[in-house]
Amino acid sequence: MPDETPPRSVRDRVEGLTRLIRYHDHRYHVLDDPEISDFQYDLLLRELEALEARWPALAADDSPTKRVGSPQTFEGARPEGPGEALAPVRHTRPMLSLENAFDREEMEDWFRRVQEGSGTEEVSFIAEPKIDGLAVEIVYRDGVLSVGSTRGRGDEGEDVTPNLRTIPSIPLILRTTGSPPELLEVRGEVYMDKNDFRRLNRTLTEKGEDPFANPRSAAAGSLRQKDPSVTAGRPLHIVSHGPGEIRGLDFSNQTEFLEGISDLGLPTHPAWWICKTPEDVFQRYRDLLEERERLPYEIDGLVVKVDDYGLQARLGARARNPRWAIAYKFPATQEVARILRVEVQVGRLGTLTPVAILEPVLVGGVKVSRATLHNQDEIDRKDIRIGDAVVIQRAGDVIPEVVKPITSSRTGKEKRFRMPRRCPSCQTKVILPEGEVRHRCPNIDCPDQVRGRIRHFASRSALDIEGLGVKLIDQLVAEELIRDPSDIFFLRPDQIEALERKAEKSTENLMKAIEEARGRPLHRVIYALGIQDVGEVAARDLADQFGTIDKLISASPDDLEEVYGVGPNVAKSIHDFFLLPRNQSLVTRLSEGGVRFPETVRKEGDLRGRVFVFTGTLPGLDRSEAMGLVRERGGRVSSSVSKKTDFVVAGEKAGAKRKKAEGLGVKILSEEEFRRMLKLPKE
Repeated sequence: MPDETPPRSVRDRVEGLTRLIRYHDHRYHVLDDPEISDFQYDLLLRELEALEARWPALAADDSPTKRVGSPQTFEGARPEGPGEALAPVRHTRPMLSLENAFDREEMEDWFRRVQEGSGTEEVSFIAEPKIDGLAVEIVYRDGVLSVGSTRGRGDEGEDVTPNLRTIPSIPLILRTTGSPPELLEVRGEVYMDKNDFRRLNRTLTEKGEDPFANPRSAAAGSLRQKDPSVTAGRPLHIVSHGPGEIRGLDFSNQTEFLEGISDLGLPTHPAWWICKTPEDVFQRYRDLLEERERLPYEIDGLVVKVDDYGLQARLGARARNPRWAIAYKFPATQEVARILRVEVQVGRLGTLTPVAILEPVLVGGVKVSRATLHNQDEIDRKDIRIGDAVVIQRAGDVIPEVVKPITSSRTGKEKRFRMPRRCPSCQTKVILPEGEVRHRCPNIDCPDQVRGRIRHFASRSALDIEGLGVKLIDQLVAEELIRDPSDIFFLRPDQIEALERKAEKSTENLMKAIEEARGRPLHRVIYALGIQDVGEVAARDLADQFGTIDKLISASPDDLEEVYGVGPNVAKSIHDFFLLPRNQSLVTRLSEGGVRFPETVRKEGDLRGRVFVFTGTLPGLDRSEAMGLVRERGGRVSSSVSKKTDFVVAGEKAGAKRKKAEGLGVKILSEEEFRRMLKLPKE
C-alpha cells in the first residue's frame, strides 16, 4: 500500500507534468502547432499515469490522464487560433483516443490482454493505416448530413459542419436504394495530401503568411476556420474508420461497418486487412512501414482493432482509451533537438548551404546530428538561432531539415546566424545572384566544389567507380593528383599506392573499376558531367534523343526543348554548360583518357514515342524491369504525369499520380493490361 501522504517531490512532479501536458494539448488541439513528437508526449503521459497509479490521491478529476485531449490553456492563457469562436457539440458517445504501442513488446502485451479479456486465443483483428490528420465525427439523420464536429476533448468537440460540407468526398446525402438509416454517426480523419500541403505552404509564403509545420497541422488549421470559404479553398480529404451511435443499420463487426458505409458513399481507406493472428499484424506493420514514404499522405502507424463488436463490448474501455484497439506507432519522423552550431557546406555547383549541427537524437529510428537550414532567407523567415531547441523532421532518405524553433524555451543566450562573406573552403568572396536566395562561391576551382564534382562523377548512378570513395577522393585532391573528373583516367597505380594505407590489391581493383567506367552508356556519362538540373531521367532522354555526345554538344536550346521533360530553363542549363570552354575541354580530355561516349541507338519498337508513368506496387513485375521493357521497345518513362503522358501503369496502392491521370484523362493500365500490351506471359 502506498503512503497516505506523497512526498513533496512527487506532488511537484505531478503538478509540473500536468501543466506541461496541458500546454502541449493546447499547442496540438487549439493552435495546431505542436512542439514535441507523439512519442515524447506519450512518455510524459505515461509518467503521469504511473505516478497517479502509485499515489491515487494525486489523480485529480480533471487530470490529463482522464481526458482524451482538451483545448485547455496553459496557466490560464486565453485560447487563440481559428477555432476559438466555434460552437461546442456534445458527442453521443465519447470519442476516445487510442493507446499507443511503440515496439513489438508493447504490442505483444496488448495481444495478451485482449486474449485474456475476451476469454479466447482465437481473436480476429482488423488493421488499418493510421492517417495523421484531425479526428472528426459526421452525423447523418435520415440519410442527410446533420452536423459535423471535431473530437475536441472527447465528450465535446467544435461544430465544423459548414466546413465539412466543403470537402468534396463527404456526401451530403447518403447513397441508399431503400430507406436511409434513422441515425448514423461516423468517425473519421480529415487530412491533406503531401503535395497539396507543399503547394499550400508555397502559396502562404508568397502571401507573406506563416506556413504550416506539417500536413496534419494544415488539415486542422484549414478545417477549424471561422470562414467556410477559406476551408473550401483548401484541398482536404477524409477517411471514415469508426462508428458512433447507429439506428436503422446493424453491423456485427468492423469489416461489415467499413463495407457498409462505403456502399453508402462514405470514403474509407482503400487498404485494410483482416489479421487472424498477431504475427499477421506484425507483417502488415512491416509492409506498411516500408510503403510509408511512397504514400501520397502522411501515416504515423497501424491501427489494430478487435474485429468483432461483441468482443469489443466485452473488453470495454478505460477513461481515455478503448481496450479493444491500439495504435502501433511508427518511429517518429519529427523530434526536438538543440542547435549547437551552424556549418556551411559548399556544393559541387558552388551553392552554400547552412547546416545545423545538433545534439544527436533518434528520428525515425536513425541517429541524426545534422539538419539542413536551406538558405539565409529560410533561417530568417523561421527565426532560427544558434542555441535554439528546434523541431527537426526526416522523411525517407532525405537529409533532415529544421522545421521551426521552439521559441518558448529560449533563454536569451541564442545567437542569430549570418552567411559568411567569404567561402569557407577557398576564401573567395561569396555572391548572391540577383533574384536567387542561395549564396554561391564563384570560384570553380574551390576545393569543396572540385571534391563534390568528382564524388558525383564517380557515384553509383553516374560512372559507378567502385573503390573511389570520399576519403580517397579527398586524398587525391589534397595531393593535387586530381583537379577535375577527367584526371581520374590518367591516374597511375604508383600514384595511388603512394597514398597512405593503399595496398597493391586495392589499387589493382580501383584501376579495374576505372577501366570499366570508360565504357559506361552515354546517359550515365551525361549524368556524370553534373549539368545543373539534369537528373538521371533527363540524361537518359537526352541520350535517346541525340544519340552521340557531339550532337548533344551542338544542340540549340530549341533542339533541346524537343526532348520530353526538358523545358526552357533546363535547356538553357545544358546549352550554357557546353558553351563554356572549360566544359568543352573536360569532354575532350575525357575522350583522351579513354572514355568512349558510346552511341545510343534509338529504339524503333512498337512503343516508339509513347510516354509511360509507373505508380504503386506491381506484385508480379519489378518496377525497374518494367521500365526497362518500355525503353527496349522505344518508349519513354517519366516520373510525373502531364498532358504528354500516354499511359499510367497503376499497381497496388497507387495514389496521387493515378488521381492526376484520371483528372487529365490519361489512359490507366493495370499490371495485367500492361502485360497484355507488351505481350508478356501471365504471372
